[in-house]
Amino acid sequence: MIVGRSILPTVELELAARREHGVELVAGIDEAGRGAIAGPVVAAAVILPLDDQQRMVALDKVNDSKQLNGSLREELCSTIIEHALAYGVGVTPAHIIDEMGIIPANARAMTQAIEQLKPMAQYLLLDGRMRLANIPLPQQSVIRGDSYSRSIAAASILAKVTRDRIMTEFSLRFPDYGFQRHKGYCTPQHVASLGQFGPCSIHRLSFEPLRTVLL
Repeated sequence: MIVGRSILPTVELELAARREHGVELVAGIDEAGRGAIAGPVVAAAVILPLDDQQRMVALDKVNDSKQLNGSLREELCSTIIEHALAYGVGVTPAHIIDEMGIIPANARAMTQAIEQLKPMAQYLLLDGRMRLANIPLPQQSVIRGDSYSRSIAAASILAKVTRDRIMTEFSLRFPDYGFQRHKGYCTPQHVASLGQFGPCSIHRLSFEPLRTVLL
């Protein structure tokens, strides 16, 4: 159990994993878009350069993506890509979410992200209660992990920025829904546009309120 926390996420969990499990490469994993009613769920995996103090200093402003404004998220996303030891991003589109459900779809995106890591991770820190049964690596689930672990926070930024960019691109294809503003979440404006235009091809038809309307 974690008691207290610093203002910004630290690397205490990463260093503890290295000490206790005899590993070197610890990846933080997080996702964005799990609760949206349109668009993909996006996951990211990040291995920080824990042994390179200069690169770690460049990453010392990394924070939970929800605590950052859009411009700072974009700036930190570029910094993470430049200085991380490794990173990967996975995307599960809406129709696959409808087919398999959000939890397996989330795990699918996380698995994709982890498989892109070069070098490969030896230990995983996962935000929330996620466990990846298909990944044969030691894992630790961390509630509110993006508030405590800098590698999970870095993954939260990559996932959020990637998904926001995807939804902004979708707004050009589907201009009636305002995806550039609400990013596919269930806002009053989004629900109003659904009432007027019906769902488009990136809506999650298995999610409420779409599921009830379409029954």
